[in-house]
Amino acid sequence: MHFDIFTLLPEIFPPYLDTSILKRARQRGLISVDVHNIRDYSHDKHHTTDDTPYGGGGGMVMKVEPVFEAVESVLGKNGGVPVILMTPQGRVFNQSIAQEFSRNEKIALLCGRYEGVDERIRKNLVTDEISIGDFVLTGGEIPALILIDAISRLLPDVLGDPTGAEDDSHSNGLLEYPHYTRPPEFRGEGVPEILLSGDHAKIEKWRREQSLLRTLKRRPDLLEKANLSDEDRKFLSRLKEEK
Repeated sequence: MHFDIFTLLPEIFPPYLDTSILKRARQRGLISVDVHNIRDYSHDKHHTTDDTPYGGGGGMVMKVEPVFEAVESVLGKNGGVPVILMTPQGRVFNQSIAQEFSRNEKIALLCGRYEGVDERIRKNLVTDEISIGDFVLTGGEIPALILIDAISRLLPDVLGDPTGAEDDSHSNGLLEYPHYTRPPEFRGEGVPEILLSGDHAKIEKWRREQSLLRTLKRRPDLLEKANLSDEDRKFLSRLKEEK
């Protein structure tokens, strides 16, 4: 899968992309990332990419011409590649959207800055708008990295464990169960005996119940949309009765 990133601050991306899972995925040709500096597409001597807003007010707005030229020079004018604007006004990113985007061969990520982008960019160039939460950051670069990370994990062979992404929190609509590793006891607290039993059926049942319990305690709203079995519902009913 290929990612094109359009930004005013290209230097932000290499430290994260050249680390850990994303680095290995790039080395193996599973993902590729090109970072494009929007300033390179501004033709005045100061490489201006922002200007004051019409109508007054504080802050600056990203200019329409360099953004259009950058995106169209790289992707062409005929479209066909999703152009996703990182903005607090977009739909809130989640695992389901990550799975949706992972089915594309290419994605373009446009990083907003200042007060935002000229509305003509939003209306005529952007195909989708994504927020990573109900708060405001200085720019869209960190959200873009979050999308690349979350989407890449879902691609075949990116993770060492072929089913690793399936067990992650939110992948099945629930929070993930607790994990333990060596030593078997630390400061008087041990590992649940079931995990040492070697009985994989009982371990899977325990993990499912712990996932349900953790979701009920921390994010009960997720249970409304989760794909629950009759056994899951009976277990949750017992928990609520005990509570």
